[in-house]
Amino acid sequence: MLIFMAAAIGSGVNSVAGGGTLVTFPAIVWLGLSPLVANATSTVALWPGAVGSMWAYRGELTGARRWLIWFTIPSLAGGAVGAWLLLHTSAHRFDDIVPFLVLGATVLFVVQRPLTRWLAPGRSEFGAGGQPLPRPAAWVLAAQFAVGVYGGYFGAGIGILMLATLGAMGLTGIHRMNGLKNWGAMCMNGIAAVAFAASGLVVWPVAIAMTAGALAGGYVGARLALRAGQAWVRRAVILTGLIAFIWLLAR
Repeated sequence: MLIFMAAAIGSGVNSVAGGGTLVTFPAIVWLGLSPLVANATSTVALWPGAVGSMWAYRGELTGARRWLIWFTIPSLAGGAVGAWLLLHTSAHRFDDIVPFLVLGATVLFVVQRPLTRWLAPGRSEFGAGGQPLPRPAAWVLAAQFAVGVYGGYFGAGIGILMLATLGAMGLTGIHRMNGLKNWGAMCMNGIAAVAFAASGLVVWPVAIAMTAGALAGGYVGARLALRAGQAWVRRAVILTGLIAFIWLLAR
């Protein structure tokens, strides 16, 4: 029940501000799973939410089909490499690394708002109105591969990294950028989820409870989060991330 509630809250936070992983991942660890198992389990459990986010933004991807095909390749490849690295990381080594992964994700969450304002400064959108997007440059594909490796390995904060890449490419419309970002996240998390499910690391009762909680949180959790106000939700997520960093480091 606690896992269900944590996933519902995390899903609601994602609906309002993003950063729900900074709620769900520490909750799983605090309830007794090792960080390595918690990471694999949460990746599998939260993937349906990524599909839902992708579906919600499907209208923003009109005219981007060819571009998405190119974007898919480094997303899948990076996610596979990241998952392979995680599966070949000892539990002890991951325990040493994970506090700094959480801290890095928290810092990315802190800069999310100013970064979003910088990426969407009110200019006309490059490739707007369903206009076809050009083939992405080689450096964009390389950057997406690097984000995919990080996403397959841990994943919190990948959305911010992808938005930064898309902004540097020239896109300024945040809705279309979110659609492209959600597609990349669905690909890299999907391939990682398959690898983790096949590895035996996933604790399925926890994963099923998280999936149900995330689906419920898409509606109920978002409404509760909105009542608290986005600013308070963001502060709570940042505080959770910092507390989790300190606790994991001490642990």
